[in-house]
Amino acid sequence: MRGILASSIGVTCAAALALPLAPPAAASVSSVSSAGTPAPVADVATRTVRTAAARTGARADVPGSTQSLPLRPLTRDRASGTVLGLTPRTVRTFSLLGVVWEDPSVDLHGRVQVRTRAASTGDWTDWQDVETHYTQHGADPDSSEAASGKARGATAPLWVGESDGVEVRVLPEPDAGEPEDVDPVGTGSDEGASGGEGAGEVSTLPAGMRLDLVDPGEAEPGESAGGAEPQAEPGESGGPEPQAEPGEPGEPGESAEGAEPAEGAEVPRTGVMTAAAKAASAANSALVPLGATQIPSLTAEETREELVALRGTGLTEQQQAKPYIGPRPSIVTRRGWGADESLREKSFVYTSKVKAAFVHHTASGNSYSCSQAPSLIRGFYRYHTKSLGWRDIGYNFLVDKCGRIYEGRAGGVAKPVKGAHTMGFNSKTTGIAVIGSYGSKKPSSKAVKAVARLTAWKLGLHGMNPKKKTSLTSGGGNLYAKGKKVKMKVISGHRDGFNTSCPGGKLHKKLGSVRSKAAGYQGR
Repeated sequence: MRGILASSIGVTCAAALALPLAPPAAASVSSVSSAGTPAPVADVATRTVRTAAARTGARADVPGSTQSLPLRPLTRDRASGTVLGLTPRTVRTFSLLGVVWEDPSVDLHGRVQVRTRAASTGDWTDWQDVETHYTQHGADPDSSEAASGKARGATAPLWVGESDGVEVRVLPEPDAGEPEDVDPVGTGSDEGASGGEGAGEVSTLPAGMRLDLVDPGEAEPGESAGGAEPQAEPGESGGPEPQAEPGEPGEPGESAEGAEPAEGAEVPRTGVMTAAAKAASAANSALVPLGATQIPSLTAEETREELVALRGTGLTEQQQAKPYIGPRPSIVTRRGWGADESLREKSFVYTSKVKAAFVHHTASGNSYSCSQAPSLIRGFYRYHTKSLGWRDIGYNFLVDKCGRIYEGRAGGVAKPVKGAHTMGFNSKTTGIAVIGSYGSKKPSSKAVKAVARLTAWKLGLHGMNPKKKTSLTSGGGNLYAKGKKVKMKVISGHRDGFNTSCPGGKLHKKLGSVRSKAAGYQGR
């Protein structure tokens, strides 16, 4: 079955193996622009020194791009086989990366590590581990999206900030015991393709492995929809005010991020909208005017009135009198975070209703500022569509560590858009991803509160109680066979529907708090 991971590999952050820095080597770089046309390959053997101002000026109008570099055999590890990767090299500027391979049903049994060079300073980072299990975020098996022939296997995307140099190595999982030291790679050959001819005995690694480097593009001048700290929501009267979690201080710098203009103060985006951009924006026409960068929050009473207007013919008299729904939170639209609507499939796909919400983390690291969140989302979007071959970004919503909520997959935030977030359980559900990695780091109290507010509203649109369970039918996965009816909590973690570490242990432990807060917002 395509896309199903049969096992889970525990990737630990052990000390990196010491490899000497080889001089940058000429790379064969396949680069794809937004228009889908190959970009010229620069002479990567020579690094051009540029000032930050010149670099910014050169990229001011770049809509984003993806560079693809095939991984090559570097050397052999005596315990596990050939090590694949790339020696240090100069590349065009990028901010997010991931390793991609051809068949999404094939697991990567190994460890992926990368080093990058900061474009601003020229300094190389230490080795970083990349989360290798990501395909389980995809579309349901046998769905039209999974069966499109475009889907690929991939690691999670890793946010590294603006960089112009990269080095990567993929160490196969050893047959037994601990892997032995890897020989120096300074003389490693770049000949041969991964997992195929000339790859030696790399039986455990997928075929056609490559490194994709994503430039998310620049925000439109004047844009600040994604940079403002969420203000106090006017609908707090709809339920008790959630208090800060004991022993959980705010993220460093959160107060500084909060010194942004109040909601509604951002400079409106200008310019002619494409047909695809109009369609994505029009999907929210019942909530905001065409071209809006942000959907404003509502009071509890305003939200109830809106619900009657949206669903009036389908509500009972009792539901119309006092529907259980949380006040609508403010949501940054796709236009607000700068989605290039030409990347996605034109049509929208809907499910019949939303019975549950699955909470995820992006596993992309925590080294981002809240003002950078729109750039990360543009990177995820490009990675999901151009690298993984999905029809759109997989998540229905995203939440940053400052508690700001973003529209994900296109089709309308109040509508039951079918996502590609929890393999086997994308029907009748919505997927919410908290940006960051939360296996060992606690999510911020602001992010937890935002998930509670979002689920109280989104689930309330469909009359769902956040503290209850519901029945879902599996579309196929490694926990539940296709067609099996499963009792699932209305607010669940990704790991509850699929055998995965997502959304990270620290975030998963907060879901009980999310459920109780969401129910309170609904007035239950």
